[in-house]
Amino acid sequence: MTGTLVLAGTPIGDITDAPPRLAAELAGADVIAAEDTRRLRRLTQALGVQPKGRVVSYFEGNEAARTPELVEALLGGSRVLLVTDAGMPSVSDPGYRLVAAAVEKDIKVTAVPGPSAVLTALALSGLPVDRFCFEGFLPRKAGERLSRLREVTEERRTLVYFEAPHRLDDTLAAMAEVFGADRRAAVCRELTKTYEEVKRGPLAALAEWAAEGVRGEITVVVEGAPEKSGGELGPEELVRLVRVREEAGERRKEAIAAVAAEVGLPKREVFDAVVAAKNAAASGGTGGTGGTGGTGVMGGGTGNATPVTP
Repeated sequence: MTGTLVLAGTPIGDITDAPPRLAAELAGADVIAAEDTRRLRRLTQALGVQPKGRVVSYFEGNEAARTPELVEALLGGSRVLLVTDAGMPSVSDPGYRLVAAAVEKDIKVTAVPGPSAVLTALALSGLPVDRFCFEGFLPRKAGERLSRLREVTEERRTLVYFEAPHRLDDTLAAMAEVFGADRRAAVCRELTKTYEEVKRGPLAALAEWAAEGVRGEITVVVEGAPEKSGGELGPEELVRLVRVREEAGERRKEAIAAVAAEVGLPKREVFDAVVAAKNAAASGGTGGTGGTGGTGVMGGGTGNATPVTP
């Protein structure tokens, strides 16, 4: 008979949040695969547990290489317990490869539920929690981060992100640029720990706060995009929606058509807003390269705008 893979949730801060089953699984597992064996040792000591099984490391650097070894143990009948530093394995932590490999071999996979930074932050945020989506960590490079954020510009569900403290101010500033400075959000820091803090407010204000420096483990919760009706949107907002799509790689004609369909307006109305903004920029500023206007939504220069068929 094959063994069982057990994904065990571990405390995200307060050790007393450990589920009762966790101690029993740690004591009885044949193999314990831990993201950090030193943290595992501190956890077992705090719980008063003496593991009987073999302990191996299983982290991002050796996950691919160690997965076949653990699958072999499972096929041989072992009970393999997977724990990460905090929270549930495979959720922005090592584990997905092992779960996928076990499922492929028809090995039983179960879990010991535990504390979740995602759900805890959602509950504390004060933002809608009836529908949400987890986006994990954003890319480190600024351009890739902006591109990823633009993919969910019009997402109605509440968004949840993990972020490193030294990148938090840049991430919040990028969110304010893409989602709008007034979009509500909550920064949840050091959840369930001694210095737990939840900072709530508009994205622009949170970015300014984070620029002073923030420490600890961070979860960011962002309000979803509001329901929009075309009649409530002014020309500036229509132009912004088109610009976001253009910057994501769409041609202007396609972007105008997509925005018009999204907000329920005729294409001509969105087109007129874009052309008006471009003409205003061309007649009122010296930016750009002149000629027939820039290629963006609001072209610079002093030339005449090139007609675009909506």
